[in-house]
Amino acid sequence: MNTRQTRYAAYVTVYILVILAIIVVANFLANRYNKAYDSTTNKRYSLSDQTKKIVGELKGDLNIAYFDQTSGFQGARDLLDRYTNLSPKVHVRYIDVLKNPQLTRSYGIKSTGTAVVEIGPKREEAKSMTEEGITGAIVRVIKGGQRVVCVISGNGEHQLDDTGDNGFSSFKETLQRDNYESRTISLLQKAEVPADCTVAVVAGPTTDYSAPAVKALETYVDNGGRGFFLLDPPLKQRRVDISDNAALLALLDSWGVTVDKDLILDQNPIGQLAGLGPEVPLVTTYESQPIVAPLKGQATGFPLARSLSVKNGAKTQVDKLFSSSDGSFATTTLGPGEITLDPAKDKRGPFVLAAAGTYTTGKPNSQGRFVVVGNSAFAANSFLRFNGNRDLLLNMMNWLASDEDLISIRPKEPEDRRLTLNRAQMSMIRLVSQFLLPLIIIIAGIMVWARRR
Repeated sequence: MNTRQTRYAAYVTVYILVILAIIVVANFLANRYNKAYDSTTNKRYSLSDQTKKIVGELKGDLNIAYFDQTSGFQGARDLLDRYTNLSPKVHVRYIDVLKNPQLTRSYGIKSTGTAVVEIGPKREEAKSMTEEGITGAIVRVIKGGQRVVCVISGNGEHQLDDTGDNGFSSFKETLQRDNYESRTISLLQKAEVPADCTVAVVAGPTTDYSAPAVKALETYVDNGGRGFFLLDPPLKQRRVDISDNAALLALLDSWGVTVDKDLILDQNPIGQLAGLGPEVPLVTTYESQPIVAPLKGQATGFPLARSLSVKNGAKTQVDKLFSSSDGSFATTTLGPGEITLDPAKDKRGPFVLAAAGTYTTGKPNSQGRFVVVGNSAFAANSFLRFNGNRDLLLNMMNWLASDEDLISIRPKEPEDRRLTLNRAQMSMIRLVSQFLLPLIIIIAGIMVWARRR
């Protein structure tokens, strides 16, 4: 044992045994505990709070059957393993459609790469192999039934099929991802909100609602319905002429929400850093109401917004959701001509921009609900993807539909990391990279050459 060769051989043997032991233990732990670290800034490859909340509250076993060829199983495991890591109640089966054709037919599978979620006898097929698709199927299995969002049309409201900047096509797609069906209804032909509407949406009307239409909305909420009111300032500009809608505003006032006839101009420096003008109030702080409680740390923007005043009514309880900043002003000069800020004349903020209320119907297990926002453009195609706007919209819809357990931050969209430069910045980069840096290198070379001489 005293010879050098023997000692070295013993050292090498021990080292090899230690390394093998470490590898065996590491593989055992990796097989037993599947952990991962998501280094992306928006946690794109992590399950959202919404999914964690739903899976964490499961009362029974949840089975996910994935149908594909064996070669395609690995691609699905990257996503489905995240679900099994959340709860021991989640079980995943991988079924080869070629080896098990009879089982595949019994599930009604029409294409490979399909996942089916099961809880007891209930079964739902995922619309896509994404987190939203899988979690959406889980929600449908748990909740059951279809939730319908009825968007009122006929008075200049935003249109669900309009793909322009002012359209609501993204609104429709966002609701579909959260398992809401959306359709357009008219109160002009029949002044009645259909009984199968889970939520009725008044999406920025530009003309006055008739008395029967307002009465239909009142009756709907009075019977336990849910109303979502998005109302823009009554601007009277050359290309924009929005009516006062006095009858509709009187209904909301009777519920405890007074919609003011003004326009909010916000000089928030944070909004200016984000490239927003004063006509787009930026909200970064929220109240404690369940709709906005998860939005802490998120910014939302509301182009061309009006203020609200809230109080509890005889049958209603109203809560503020969020307000404009201390640097905001409300101008009542909405007529033709340029709208300018006059700190000496205009009222200073903060101003309430959105409110949520409950309506006591007097009937057992029946409660009306309503949300009022002094702006509709935040949900339009041009602004819905701005920071937290999409999450805010879905949280409002979840609360109105009594799906409070679904209120959370949704899976993040892929981050747009493009660098946008103006002409002056581009010229500066070109000057530095093409001329200044090469010139410094040349001067340094000349100085070194001269010193050596």
